[in-house]
Amino acid sequence: MYNSIVDGSFSQHWQKKMRRGVFFGGLVLGFFICIYFTPYQGPLPFGADVTTRVKSRIVCHFTEPESDFCEMHGDIRILGNSSTIFIPDFRVADMFTKNNLSGIKPYARKTDEIALEHVRQFSFSQEMPRCTQNHRVPAILFSIGGYTGNYFHSFTDVVIPLYTTSRKFNGQVQFLLADKNGSWTTKFQVVLKKLSNYEAIDIDKEDGVHCFPSMIIGLKKYKELSIDPLTSPDYSMTNFREFLRSSYYLKREYAIRLGSKEKRRPRLLIISRKRTRTLMNEHELARSNISEVSQLVNSCDVLMGVHGAGLTNIVFLPKNAVFIQVLPIPSGDFERIARTSFGDPSETMNLRYLEYKISEKESSLIQKYPLDHEVFKNTHTIAEKGWFYFKSMYLENQNVKLDVLRFKTTLLEALQMLSM
Repeated sequence: MYNSIVDGSFSQHWQKKMRRGVFFGGLVLGFFICIYFTPYQGPLPFGADVTTRVKSRIVCHFTEPESDFCEMHGDIRILGNSSTIFIPDFRVADMFTKNNLSGIKPYARKTDEIALEHVRQFSFSQEMPRCTQNHRVPAILFSIGGYTGNYFHSFTDVVIPLYTTSRKFNGQVQFLLADKNGSWTTKFQVVLKKLSNYEAIDIDKEDGVHCFPSMIIGLKKYKELSIDPLTSPDYSMTNFREFLRSSYYLKREYAIRLGSKEKRRPRLLIISRKRTRTLMNEHELARSNISEVSQLVNSCDVLMGVHGAGLTNIVFLPKNAVFIQVLPIPSGDFERIARTSFGDPSETMNLRYLEYKISEKESSLIQKYPLDHEVFKNTHTIAEKGWFYFKSMYLENQNVKLDVLRFKTTLLEALQMLSM
């Protein structure tokens, strides 16, 4: 009926013009309706409260053996000098209450009470204070307290977990450092700058409220000097060592192969200890920073040393190099600790591993105790007196003087490995 009326009143030319006008008029009207009824989605003004517009999501992991950590998405705010994290989600308090926790200490050694004495605890609140600084990138909050004064713990408790946690952000992540130590950040500044495009924030001293679109609190740790291939399938210790090689501009990817066309002789590096478990027949000690040490270690084909933090430098060795760990206890009781700390990890780094177990006569303890003493013959009884007594006896009050002729067999084995 409509078409017949229009046909009788207007020519075909005017009918087409009217239909086009109605069509475009409808588009314009729809556009203005959308603009009018759609909430504003542009950049928020400084200090704006976005609680009602962003739905929060939080996942906390409390069953990991080494660390508790949380992943938070939404409107996350932190007031550093009060150690408080703000998130508009009532479930946070319930999560911590059910796990008998009042907060989280972002350090990857959660069962070690002594380590955690030097780690700040962060609590959570639903009260949302006004932002004083907005950030467009995610944040990772972690502590460099604990045992990070120790070279081994710096790598296994912080550097490696930080690598697996932050690498996926490709530099677009803000580090928040709790329990900041100036010497630590200076020592590892190359790693920090390689993993983040932003200057790390000493969060303990911040009296303003920093706001982030997401935040990871704490670092997930697998084992000593190791990366879990199941939960971190995109990363491995091989990847981590390539990361270090790139960060410190290390030249050598592979150790020498004896019998090849390369004419130079293999190089042996002996790791020094300054206080205990020293090699008493070692003639000099060297003090170097990580950049210098990494270059030195990377230039060598064999690294050896008495069990201790200095052996962490194996991370800088070229592939297929040989690592010799000297066990400072004339007994098999210490083998598990030595294996867990350095032996097993070294094999995931594409290194060849050897152990040298000292004899009683190679220990300085022989000057204090007779050969038939329990210190030599029954280390189980020493261990039963507690870790600190065991540690004091064998790790803090013992030095090693290698029998060169006896040790020669191990060196020959290392040379044979380099020819494979």
